[in-house]
Amino acid sequence: MNDKLTEKTLSTENILDGLIFKVIRKHVELPDGKKSIREIVVNPDASAIVPIDQDNNIIMVKQYRSSAEKVMLEIPAGKMEVKETAAECAQRELEEETGYKADKIQFLFSPMVSPGFSTERIHIFLATGLTFGQLNPDDDEFVETVSIHISEVIRLIMSGEICDGKTISAVLAAARIMKV
Repeated sequence: MNDKLTEKTLSTENILDGLIFKVIRKHVELPDGKKSIREIVVNPDASAIVPIDQDNNIIMVKQYRSSAEKVMLEIPAGKMEVKETAAECAQRELEEETGYKADKIQFLFSPMVSPGFSTERIHIFLATGLTFGQLNPDDDEFVETVSIHISEVIRLIMSGEICDGKTISAVLAAARIMKV
């Protein structure tokens, strides 16, 4: 750690306790001794999964995202439940959102979503050996499952049609591993 860059927390206050996340305000001392304020979203971790079938199609979901005010094309993902591992969460989300189960899941990486203001980390997995079971979305979740060849997904990423950060980074990492 570089002590010349580290901030010192002087105090912390709760600003919002939401249903999913909370917001805190930190009063900090900067490395040069000046004071500042940081507002941080404390968010639970999540998992996401890139399900790829034997024909190199990615099983994706379309769903309306209120913050973006549009339907978005994404990989299956969701918040981790209490006492649930990242891998268990990824498998659960895969089945809930797509109806598929995977014979094999492989951990890829765990990026921070937006470290400038959020604590959230998302654990990314690759799923292969897919078999279809039963779609089981949450009560407040309306999704459409689509199967798209990985080369087309990459084209959609590069054209800007897919703009979800977790999907972009996960698909590009999976493509590199799959050598597609």
